[in-house]
Amino acid sequence: MKKAETYTEQGALLVVDDNEMNRDMLSRRLSRHGHTVTVAEDGRKALDLIQEQSFDVVLLDIMMPGIDGFEVLKIVREKKSASDLPIIMATAKDESEDVVTALKLGANDYVTKPLDFPVVLARVQTQLSLKKSKEALSAAHARMKNDLEAAARMQHDLLPKSLPEITGIEFAWHYEPCDELAGDILNIIPLDDQHIALYILDVCGHGVRSSLLSVAMTHTLSRKMDPSSLITTPGKDDGEYEVTSPALVAKRLNSLYPMFDNGMLFATLGYGVLDTKSNVFSFVCAGHPGPLIVHRDGSADQLVAPGYPIGVPRADSSDEEDEYHDSTVALTAGDRLYLYSDGANEEHNPEREQFGEDRLSAALVKARSKPLKDSIRALVEEIATWKGDADFVDDVTILAAEVQ
Repeated sequence: MKKAETYTEQGALLVVDDNEMNRDMLSRRLSRHGHTVTVAEDGRKALDLIQEQSFDVVLLDIMMPGIDGFEVLKIVREKKSASDLPIIMATAKDESEDVVTALKLGANDYVTKPLDFPVVLARVQTQLSLKKSKEALSAAHARMKNDLEAAARMQHDLLPKSLPEITGIEFAWHYEPCDELAGDILNIIPLDDQHIALYILDVCGHGVRSSLLSVAMTHTLSRKMDPSSLITTPGKDDGEYEVTSPALVAKRLNSLYPMFDNGMLFATLGYGVLDTKSNVFSFVCAGHPGPLIVHRDGSADQLVAPGYPIGVPRADSSDEEDEYHDSTVALTAGDRLYLYSDGANEEHNPEREQFGEDRLSAALVKARSKPLKDSIRALVEEIATWKGDADFVDDVTILAAEVQ
């Protein structure tokens, strides 16, 4: 003798049928399998119960006086989707058109009359399992979304909370991730009473992996009070720190984060130190776009300082001692210094043409008459217009300083 199949999913069911015998049979037999069963003798009663109570599955007869099953289905689907409330329609065995109509109106499944209870039970169980799986998936998605939002807030907290107040020098920045979590990060860090560190770090890609590496690298580029920081070095006297050269910062960062140890991720870095007394900016570009200088007279200079990205292995390891070099530029009154991630110049329009460094430079020259912060905003707006309605394909990060 074949053993009866045992069902583990249990739920709150609504049986809607104008036939008392069918209601009674289904109610008793479904209850024996652990389900909580409520019955309704017509469509109006069913609609009232669905509004008042919560059900996991509805078993709905089509042929009923007054409001028939099709009308009930239509009304329910205006507020509850097929995943929110599965509905199984009961139709006459030879009425295939009813089945088609019911499925088009949003029914999840159907059974035919006269009802074969094992089939009814199996169909109910299937819908219960699907509904609970979708609920579990939705809950997991909600948890993941909350986690991503929390991580994004933490990442945002690493951005500058205030700008240094230096006589004769103004700072501004813009940070626009293209996803919940970015691969870009920036900072402006006073190193002592004469030197300010500026950097943009861009880990390839975006999302969880890139943001985690970005955060880790940020901590090693933290303020001088952190003993693990790369940007200052303890001096000979206790409590004193020396400013680390940009080239040495890049070299140390590269040794700490080899690509093979970081999920095959690498990063580009634009890092510099501004001497606020001499207005000399010393910088290194590790696979990163060079700084852009916009002068008071509206001319512009795109600086070039080639260097390997952080973490990318070298073909010839003997070159590692000389892989990064310091470059310098002397700023004069009215000069604006811009650092930016490649998400700005590599954004493309619907024809797949990149915005490019020439357009970026021209946009900032055009915005030279605007305040520094507004000039960055004008650039971002021009990039957004260029790309059209599409989302940004990469993070857009811009950092600027102006000598006044």
